[in-house]
Amino acid sequence: MNLSLNQDSDVPLRQQIAEQIILLITTGELRAGEEMPSVRALARVAKVHHNTVSKAYQQLVQREWLTGRRGAQLVVGASSTRAVEPNSELDELINETIRRAKSLGYPLQTLRNRVRELLLAAPADHILVVEDEPGLRGILKREIEEKLHARVACCSYAEFVKEPAMLVGSQVLAPGHLSASLASYVPVQRPCFCVDYSRAKEHLALIRALKVPSNIAMASVSASLLKTARGVLAPSIGREHTYQEFLLAVDDKTDLRGIDLVFCDSIALPLVSAQRKVHYQLISNSCFEDLSDLLRLEPRERN
Repeated sequence: MNLSLNQDSDVPLRQQIAEQIILLITTGELRAGEEMPSVRALARVAKVHHNTVSKAYQQLVQREWLTGRRGAQLVVGASSTRAVEPNSELDELINETIRRAKSLGYPLQTLRNRVRELLLAAPADHILVVEDEPGLRGILKREIEEKLHARVACCSYAEFVKEPAMLVGSQVLAPGHLSASLASYVPVQRPCFCVDYSRAKEHLALIRALKVPSNIAMASVSASLLKTARGVLAPSIGREHTYQEFLLAVDDKTDLRGIDLVFCDSIALPLVSAQRKVHYQLISNSCFEDLSDLLRLEPRERN
């Protein structure tokens, strides 16, 4: 078992020993059930005091990387039957970066600031939807995930301002009334993407095509979308048809088979039973195209 220890490092020798043994286990060089060297044997090989090895072993036993019984040699734990410690490889990479930066004379605060600058400048790996109404946030998230198969996170404006770390790796997307307020927070190289809503031309055409007076409804998990839809659809509904609104919970199954035509947002669509229901897409197709170009993703048709 080869260990590479640095006597001049700020990392204690016992910690160096423990982390390197973990690395040997996670990379398969030490296998489950394999017997470990005795404390004194490893101390001689590593040229450290046996108490240092003993403390490293104790730490590994507590973390369940090693197991043993009184009077017997320690053995590697059943790593093949339990998950590797989350982020252990990433932690090792970060620790090595910290050690390297300190050896070159960089203060940790300088390292922290520079890492943040580079993370903010890196290409986005997900979309961050900033919207205050939870229902509307959920619809935006659902449509982007289904259309672009992108990873999407959500938050309110207050949450965004409170936790600027959300910016790391994110392409911020927000409605027009919030985009101006977000401009001072987002990186210059990744400005806020302003979402463009659908004009619902197809839905208006469906209403105008109705030959007889009909019952029309809009079902949504968003009160804001219901309000918007009312204004968009009202001119075509006129006095000839009746119109109803249904504000649903995200898991609220609803039977609307007594209504002739039901428009449903992306979350409400699978929740509603109706003789004729139509998807009311919130985000415009042109907006999806622009967003896919920005992220170099391929828009997908809804099944």
